[in-house]
Amino acid sequence: MKRTIFTLFALLLVATCFAQSSAANDFTQTVRNNGIGLGSAIAVVASWDRNKSILWAIIHGILGWLYVIYYAITRP
Repeated sequence: MKRTIFTLFALLLVATCFAQSSAANDFTQTVRNNGIGLGSAIAVVASWDRNKSILWAIIHGILGWLYVIYYAITRP
């Protein structure tokens, strides 16, 4: 039973890896290059949690990791 489940899981994993086309990779690369970064996302969430202001969230999202570090140092 365990061997059958493992084999099924392995086949599913291999099929997923080989099923990606170059068009999907182009889309992923575009999103990765033009999307927001992790620092910006964390900064927006931290800013909203502290200030409840869309304007400050946008400004802190632009600053990204700088605001995340500031937030980590100054939070109570």
